[in-house]
This record gives sequence, structure tokens and C-alpha cells, in this order.
Amino acid sequence: MTNDHAIFFFTLILIHIKYLCCFSLWSCFSDASYLTNGHLDTVIDWIPGMKDITLRDLPDIYRTTDPNDILLDFVAEQTEATSRASAVILQTFDALEHDVLEALSTMFPKLYTIGPLDLLLDQTSETKSDSIKCNLWKEDSECLKWLDSQQPNSVLYVNFGSVIVMTRQQLVELAWGLSNSKRKFLWVIRSDLVEGEAPILPPEIVEETKDRALLVGWCPQEQVLKHPAVAGFLTHCGWSSTLESITNGVPLICCPFFNDQFLICRYICREWNFGIDIDSENVTRDEVEKAVNELLEGEKGKELKKNAIEWKKKAQEATSTGGSSFLNLEKLVNELLLFKS
Repeated sequence: MTNDHAIFFFTLILIHIKYLCCFSLWSCFSDASYLTNGHLDTVIDWIPGMKDITLRDLPDIYRTTDPNDILLDFVAEQTEATSRASAVILQTFDALEHDVLEALSTMFPKLYTIGPLDLLLDQTSETKSDSIKCNLWKEDSECLKWLDSQQPNSVLYVNFGSVIVMTRQQLVELAWGLSNSKRKFLWVIRSDLVEGEAPILPPEIVEETKDRALLVGWCPQEQVLKHPAVAGFLTHCGWSSTLESITNGVPLICCPFFNDQFLICRYICREWNFGIDIDSENVTRDEVEKAVNELLEGEKGKELKKNAIEWKKKAQEATSTGGSSFLNLEKLVNELLLFKS
């Protein structure tokens, strides 16, 4: 292994590890009829380490009708590069994706799982992980003061990440759903969240929720998820957000928009069982309201919270001294030192 390989494969964190097992499905989708003819419900039984997966669960890049899609070419190139690598580094932990990792290990004997990185850095470094974070947006830490004034487990945190763009209709339906739930919420609304226009909420919603909601442009997400006032997280299911939720034992409302977010959502809701899913493409205010109330006070919400806490414990075990991620980091460092010597 070389340093270049290590740095290079860290960039693959954003390409979910399941990409390596399910490449080139575009030939199944010669035209857009697959959206309505039931083809998406076809069960795929040939992906190692993944059971009961359907075409609908796969990243939408594999449902493109264009075999020359630029992003498809990019994933193909990275997958090919992976096959030539000395080792693969992934930000996950063994207990979370055991079956997939076991399948991948037969292809890549030197497979290092070293996640969640936030917990691992706290274990292995005197420098706190918060001090080495980087963001595409300027954080507004004032929201933490607002959270300090709220009751424990009373606030829904809402954030769709750094790059998700939605339609005006989606924004309005989400807003009405949050409003109608009568719950408190902290919503990160980036200036470019809505495609082609400013993300302005209907004034009646702003007025109705002014005493129980806070809208910000960006925030220190890790600190928000750690806060005792936060009871749940409405998310796009990005991998970083998913791991940060696990790290802090926060249950999710999953609203995926594209690519690996659909598959991550599927695992969160069906395999790991700490989330509720809603349909981002056809999202309705009633669906959002129901999901919010179920997560924050329903019986299912209590079960999801319990499961989220269990995954938090497993993540802590993986990154503690002697845990799988801790030991993998030691192995990785030793491999690098041996190579240099």
C-alpha cells in the first residue's frame, strides 16, 4: 500500500460500498416504462452480501436509460481502480454492514473499516474531531442556544445536506407537514435548497410556527445531534449524516433524493430498524405529519429510538480500544510504516 492509495480510497467514502457489488444495470432500463410497469419491484438475488434487494432499492444511477451517463462512467472508473488497489479503506464498522463486508473481503483481502471516524478520532487523537471539520457552508452556532431552551427529546432536526436541491412543491409540502405536526423543529434551509428560486416558506407557516421552530442557513450538525433536546432527524440519508445519527443514537425520518441515499434508506428502515421512510419525489404534508408524530411520540418511534441507541453502543464498541475499527486503524498504520521502511 502507498500513501496515495490511502488518500485516494478515502475519497471513495462517498461512493457507498455496495456500489462495488452491483455495477452496470443500465441495460435493464432501455426506456422510462420501467417506472410504471412494476419492473422496479424485481428482486435481485445475485449481489453478494445483500438479501431481498429490489431494483427500486438500488442507487438511481443504475436505473439510467443512458449507457453513456457521465456519473455511471465515473463509478465504473473508480470501481476498476479499486480492483487494482493494494487495500480499500471504508468509513463504516463491521457490525453495521457485516454481510456486505464479508462478501467484499473475499475480493479485497486488505479491507480496512475505520468508522465512525468521529468516534475513532476521539479515541486515538488528543485533537478533538470538531476542530478538524470542514464544511461547504458557514455554520450558525446560535441554534445551540435555542436548543438549550427546549425540553429534552422535544425537537425534530431537519437537514437535507450540502447539495440536495428540491422543487418548490416539495419544500411547501415538507413545511406544511412540519407545521401540522405541531412539533418543535430546527430546520436547516440553505439559500440554494430550492431549484431556481429562493427557499421562502409560505408566510402563514412562518407565523404559525414562530414560537416552536427555528430556521437557519447551516449549523454544526454533530453538536446538534448530540444535544439532549433533539429527538429525531429528518434527513436525505447521506452516508455522513447516517453515521453521525448512529454515533449519537438519533432515530431518523428518511427522505432520500438520489443515488446511494435510496439504498442507505432501505438499510436504515428494514435492516438496521431505526428509521421511517417517506417518498421524497411525491412527498405530501399528510405523510410528513404522520411520520413526525410517529417518530416523536408513537410506539414505533420508541422502538426506533431503542434501536438507535443499540447501534450507538455498537459503534462505540467498534471504535474503543480493541474494537474492530480501532484495530483496523492500527493495522493500516502498521502497513504504511512497513511500506515506508
